[in-house]
Formats: sequence, C-alpha cells, structure tokens
Amino acid sequence: MEAAMGLMRRMPPKLTETSLSALLSLLPDHSSDLLSQIDQPLQVMHDTDNGKEFILCEYNRDADSYRSPWSNKYHPPLEDGSLPSAKLRKLETEANDVFAVYRDQYYEGGISSVYMWEDENEGFIACFLVKKDGPKSGKGGRKGNLQEGAWDAIHVIEVGPEEEGMAHYCLTSTIMLSMTTDDTSSGTFNLSGSIRRQMTMDLAVAEGHLCNMGRMIEEMEGKLRNSLEQVYFGKTKEMVCTLRPPAELAQLLTVPDSV
Repeated sequence: MEAAMGLMRRMPPKLTETSLSALLSLLPDHSSDLLSQIDQPLQVMHDTDNGKEFILCEYNRDADSYRSPWSNKYHPPLEDGSLPSAKLRKLETEANDVFAVYRDQYYEGGISSVYMWEDENEGFIACFLVKKDGPKSGKGGRKGNLQEGAWDAIHVIEVGPEEEGMAHYCLTSTIMLSMTTDDTSSGTFNLSGSIRRQMTMDLAVAEGHLCNMGRMIEEMEGKLRNSLEQVYFGKTKEMVCTLRPPAELAQLLTVPDSV
C-alpha cells in the first residue's frame, strides 16, 4: 500500500485514472483506501433540472450516480441516494452561492461545487471543488502559447462539534495542475503534477462556519499558489535556462574577452 501511494504521487494527473484502475486490480483488498486517499482529476456533468454544470467526485457519488449541488438530485436518478439533512442542505446551498463568487474573483471563470454531509462525530464534512480549464488552442494574448491546461482544486474540511462557541477545523487541500504548449517559437512542453497540504485551526463560530471555512481556503490557496510558483515554475525555469539559455545570455557567453 505504501509503495502504491508513492507511485501515485509521482504519476501525472492525466494518468491518474488509468494508474488507479491498474492498482485496484492488483490490490482489490485495499480498494476503499486507494479510492479515499488518491485524488483524481475532476470531471463535469450537466444538471438538466437547473441548466448548470457541476463537478463529479467521490464525495457526491452514490453507486454510479452523482448528486448535483444545485437541484440536490442524483444523475442518473437514484431513489435511495444519501442526502444531507435539511439544516446542512441549507448551509450547502449558501456555500455554493458564495463559493461561485469566490471562483469568479480568483479564477475568472471555471466551475465550482460544494458538497456537505454529516460526520459520525456529531460534526460535518464539507468539500469545496474548483475546476478551471485552459484553452484547447492558445493563440497568444493573455494566455500566451498555452495549448491546453487544467487546474483542479479539492478542499475537504472536517468540522468538529461546537464546544463553548468554538469548533475544530481540519482542512486538506489538493491542487492538480497540467499545462501543455505546442508552438514553433516555444516548442513542445508538458508540465503536470499535484501538491497536497493540510491545516488545522480552532476558531470561534460566532460569524458562522462558512466564514471560517472560506478564510481557511483562501489562506491555503495562497500558500499553494506560492509553492507551485516556486517549485514547479521556478525549478522548471531554472532547468530550462541552464539547458537552453536565453539568446541574450548565450550571446554574452560566446563573446570573447577583449581584456
């Protein structure tokens, strides 16, 4: 199991589904652990009742159907699918509306979904999802030479029961990023990977759970963006400049010393 998890951490997000399927056939006794611990690239389905798209994941799945956060119905229809309580459903609806605004401000588009369900420890769990795809064919402008790209963000928050006006929050966030270029000037380039971090906090619930969860997600996404910029983009730029130095630097290196 440990070797399987180590292997999956090194696989590109595009190959996650194929690799996970192979591991499930090799380790059928650990299928539940693999499905719960390995995040897969997010998929999207259309809610015909509301005319909106929603994100598919293990957290809104029951059998082979997926629950829409907009209509609270399963697609395809499922008669005995699990549903959140009325109180939690109200919070889920509000969270979807608020998170849609957050998504537009930070991502300038994309698709978001929020799902909530009761926890056996008298608390609840919330899953905030964002999927933003890049263009299928970039032609300059703000998107540069990007041919194809995807950003999948998964934020799972475990909220403990309230005690003396306080609650314990445990946030686990995963970002999956993939970028591809195919241009005569920049050449062919493929960058993909994932990063996961965890944060725990004890916060007052005077302003509500949604405010606390929103602040934690905003802080965590800021940290993850910085890590991606330093680790993925920073190291990639360093290696590319070492192997293929810019024309200006190459010219300086080839000019003979006149002294």
